[in-house]
Amino acid sequence: MFERTLKLSEEDRMVYDNALKFFERECVPHNERWAEQGVIDREAWTKAGEAGLLCATMPPEYGGSGLNFRASAMLMEAQIEAGTSGPGFSLHSDIVAPYIFAYGSEEQKQRWLPRLATGELIGAIAMTEPGAGSDLQGVRTTAKKDGNHYVVNGQKTFITNGQLANLIIVVAKTDPSKGAHGTSLVIVETDEVDGFRRGRNLDKVGMAAQDTSELFFDEVRVPTSNLLGHEEGQGFIQLMQQLPSERLQIGVTAIKTVEKALELTLKYTKERKAFGKSIYDFQNTRFKLAEIATEARIARVFVDHCIELLVEEKLDVQTAAMAKWWCSELQCKVVDECLQLHGGYGYMMEYPIAQMFVNGRIQKIYGGTNEIMKELISRTL
Repeated sequence: MFERTLKLSEEDRMVYDNALKFFERECVPHNERWAEQGVIDREAWTKAGEAGLLCATMPPEYGGSGLNFRASAMLMEAQIEAGTSGPGFSLHSDIVAPYIFAYGSEEQKQRWLPRLATGELIGAIAMTEPGAGSDLQGVRTTAKKDGNHYVVNGQKTFITNGQLANLIIVVAKTDPSKGAHGTSLVIVETDEVDGFRRGRNLDKVGMAAQDTSELFFDEVRVPTSNLLGHEEGQGFIQLMQQLPSERLQIGVTAIKTVEKALELTLKYTKERKAFGKSIYDFQNTRFKLAEIATEARIARVFVDHCIELLVEEKLDVQTAAMAKWWCSELQCKVVDECLQLHGGYGYMMEYPIAQMFVNGRIQKIYGGTNEIMKELISRTL
């Protein structure tokens, strides 16, 4: 039913099939326990590395499989299809690793990427602070040079993979007097430093199995060689260059969730009886599902187009913002309507539609709020 314009290779389809089997075998049986403990098992990361699911787009010389973003999309879609929200593999593989690959020195790439690919290192990126969310220019964390080291001080919050991450890209001010032009990206390997500590694993509305944490940096000393890029002050530009990819990832997971919600709701309404006939037999139900199917088709064509643009390195800030904003809004609207068609059972957490409802709300917030997306779009009009 879900036609797509994206031209998938046999390798892309194999990636999807292998990833789906992995998530169903290694993750789904642990969903409930992971949600209760607020974090997935550490060994799930090394198993994912052994299965080739981490850093697949990195070149083989850095431990990856040399694939492109189509394969990354397949991994994300397989995770949605399996119904396991805990693993933060996509942030690790498709946000953290690309920063190192794009801006790191050869020594940095050789040092970090292979260990990210095996799961020995778990990646996170520390942007958000208690007083700085979508406005990255408001970051107050500092990295002050002291000889051949940076001394990092500051606090970060809402950091995905925060409880397990041992390689963190920290957005910090190396020269606070220069505003955005004084922002740099500095790598902190947490196993090798003093003064780093993790705060509480945050209690969220949804995504209970995915660890999201506060992080504290108190006089943390890291070598100046841990700077990403050949000079200080490039951090804001680096962030702006990579954010379109992150925002498209939100679009990818949004449309896959829409399709999954529609599939589940079609099945439920055709099986569930009320007043002597199936819920699907009521005209209101059929009309609602017809609307959802149409919107899903429109979103799928757009997202697949954006995936091809990213593969061709042509995805711009405006189009990525459109994908993030429109698809995340559609996801929340569709899941809400599908939950309604489930009736009281839709409000029970044992039903996947209820899990989609609570897990999906964050899509309109992270990666830059949807209000910021509209602002970015409006600037290009």
